[in-house]
Amino acid sequence: MKTNFENNKLTIFLEGRIDARNSSETEAEIFAELSKNPGASEVVIDAEKLEYISSAGLRVLLKVRKQINKPLPILNVSSEVFEIFNVTGFTELLDVHKKLREISVEGCEVIGSGGYGSVYRIDPETIVKIYRPEISLEFVEQERNISQKAFLMGVPTAISYDVVKCENHYGVVYEMLNARTVAQIISEDPSKIPELCGSAAELLKSLHKIVPGADAGLLSRKKQLLSWHASVSKLITEAEAEKIKNFILSIPDSNTFLHGDYNSRNIMVRDGEFQLIDIGAAATGHPMFDIVGLMLSYIILPNTKSDKITDEQRRALLGFDFQYASQVWNVMCGKYFNLSSPEEIEAVTKKLMPYCYLVMAWHSFLYMPNRKDMSDIIEMIVRSRLLSAIDTAEPLNFFDNLCA
Repeated sequence: MKTNFENNKLTIFLEGRIDARNSSETEAEIFAELSKNPGASEVVIDAEKLEYISSAGLRVLLKVRKQINKPLPILNVSSEVFEIFNVTGFTELLDVHKKLREISVEGCEVIGSGGYGSVYRIDPETIVKIYRPEISLEFVEQERNISQKAFLMGVPTAISYDVVKCENHYGVVYEMLNARTVAQIISEDPSKIPELCGSAAELLKSLHKIVPGADAGLLSRKKQLLSWHASVSKLITEAEAEKIKNFILSIPDSNTFLHGDYNSRNIMVRDGEFQLIDIGAAATGHPMFDIVGLMLSYIILPNTKSDKITDEQRRALLGFDFQYASQVWNVMCGKYFNLSSPEEIEAVTKKLMPYCYLVMAWHSFLYMPNRKDMSDIIEMIVRSRLLSAIDTAEPLNFFDNLCA
């Protein structure tokens, strides 16, 4: 029996047919491998070369699941074998995944990019979001599931299809006919910023009226920040940690729907109507979180002075020339809060900045999970920006008053 043990993960490869004639032998081999690798934190079954499995073989897998007392992912299952798992009810007992369709994006148009990957046009009817190679299959499937649930809530998001594989990357395919991102349109014709960004702000307000049900499965953004705080508190002083925790706790609880990454690269225009992509970061929480996400895109990023970020990188992240970023923010902020003067927009921007730095600090850790030395982020963002900004922060009732 072929196996692989790497990074504390034991992968067991099943081949051929498993039925009453060889199920006992297969069981003995699997349990022997488990005994050889007692330190395995994860056990995975790769069924790419499995041609058939009978009820006797299914019972062996169930015994393995009970023995390890943790989820048992069964990957690369053919359609024929998946049907056996499905009709016997074993898809409810085990974590069964069909073999992923493999695609290529060579020569395909890039229509957007973000923290987790890039979006490509693969044909006239579909697009695909290809995630970075370090993003796990579990994470990708979770994003696809959130997309589907958001669609059922009435969020105008693209219909998601299958999870695919592209070399050593995973991706999700979406239907998207005759569509272009708002960023693409702005790049070609900046005069459309008032119209497009004003409509995008109105759409965001309508999203914030959605209250997901208890079965939506969306995470609480506030709880995510508290979880982040538990990690970052080990890297700062006790007084600093207490100050940040109290600031997070001061954010009012809310069951409002949050897109999680609302910006012009993730808003597509299809036949004159908006549709949202990259909705896997959707959550629940105070609407402020989506607004400060816009600030990170259009206020913080374009004005960050760093040798590590080139003008070309800024353009790539925005999707258009960065000189238009402040105009995009001013239009969206003004429309969302019903503000008419630059002075009013500037005042609201200033009030939101402490919350923006909080989310910025969280994102800095989120997008660099494997970085060992976080001292520069602690100094440049947590200490130099967030902690000092907390002292000037106002309660978020000003936000609710503006939106009333």
